[in-house]
Amino acid sequence: MNNFKNIFILTAGILSFAACKPEFKKPTATSGTADFSRYIAVGNSLTAGYADNGLYLEGQQNSYPSIIAKQMQQIGGGTFTQPLFTEAQANGSGYVKLTGFNAAGSPVLAPITDQLAVRGVVPIPGFGNVTTYAKYSGDNNNYGIPGMKLLHINYAAYGNLNGYYERLLPGNAGTNSTTYLDYVTAKPFTFFSNWMGNNDALLYAVSGGAGDVLTDKTTFTQLYTLLLSRLTAAGQKGICATIPDVTAIPYFNTVTPALVLASVQKANPTVQAIFINAKSTADVTSTTYAARPATSADMITLTFPTSKIGTPVATPAGNLPYGLTPYTPIENLYVLDANEVALAKDYVNSYNTTIKTVAASKGIAVVDMYSFLNDIKAHGLVVDGLTLTSNYITGGIFSLDGVHLTPRGYAIVANQFIKTINAQYNSNIPLTSVATYRAVKFP
Repeated sequence: MNNFKNIFILTAGILSFAACKPEFKKPTATSGTADFSRYIAVGNSLTAGYADNGLYLEGQQNSYPSIIAKQMQQIGGGTFTQPLFTEAQANGSGYVKLTGFNAAGSPVLAPITDQLAVRGVVPIPGFGNVTTYAKYSGDNNNYGIPGMKLLHINYAAYGNLNGYYERLLPGNAGTNSTTYLDYVTAKPFTFFSNWMGNNDALLYAVSGGAGDVLTDKTTFTQLYTLLLSRLTAAGQKGICATIPDVTAIPYFNTVTPALVLASVQKANPTVQAIFINAKSTADVTSTTYAARPATSADMITLTFPTSKIGTPVATPAGNLPYGLTPYTPIENLYVLDANEVALAKDYVNSYNTTIKTVAASKGIAVVDMYSFLNDIKAHGLVVDGLTLTSNYITGGIFSLDGVHLTPRGYAIVANQFIKTINAQYNSNIPLTSVATYRAVKFP
């Protein structure tokens, strides 16, 4: 009898607990104070989904705006259409893939040259040859144009000089006059993301400070103000992103002066330094360069052909080993020297101050990608059970060109945008699952 009584009391207690169990209700979907019915993305190669040194279908499909839009659709966001390459031309501009590693452990990359969307090459007087791509004429929400600077947004001839922009316009190269600013605002929209301005510093940096120039700071401020004024002209809301530290990417942190020197010293221990042709001052107007030994403050590009080190170079003093004497320094295009690094950092910091100030004046959210990506470089990132870093190939975030992102990297970026949008506009866009997106493809 006592046993029966105890069982009765226990059962009653369980039923009572079950009756009081709290209910976990899914939050009501809300866009908060924003309207995501027509979201557009403004920017350059990062916005387009560029990866592995090319624009191709898989990269486009995994662009961060596309990922954001998918998450927006879960709370009532509208359709997001991209100017995708067709399946028959899925390799787009062409790109590179990892085929293995050589005996020294260095990656071996091979170009993809089939199923391209290349339409031809057009000579533009006063400019040079422009590669054009298969035209796209449908609806478009992703206005990412690889290679584009903020400096180009109001330049009427730009549709003739950039094949990625030319493919979106009805005219052929040489006949276009639609500015990018007019193109992206031609159709009404309710929300935007804007990651413009990266190339105003990046193209200078990746050319070793030799093949491009930094956009003037005052000009940058004027154009960014113009861009935000146009994007918010009808009261639209949106999000802007700061420019990453262009010197923190794998493109500049994989092939280091110390690694190159150590490799040389294995064969010739008497070598004490490698030499570079370096900018003499951190004055942006200075064009004076001089040979000197490389230091840890100098950055060698990922594209530097290390096999050139030590090869004979004809000089007035006879044949001397490349990179190992003041008479045969590594050329400018392969090195962002310490003074150029300082310039790039200074201009990026100035651009980011402009971005934050102008966005704040319009009540627009800002996601600080500069701080976020630098924090990953310093400390790594753990998300969805994955440990990620900024390391080349193994880190999982950066693609094979050392500049742009993998699909996993773009998913991480998308989540940062989403977190900032939710915080600014009281929306509840769900985050994406980073683990469902791939990192670098291994053979």
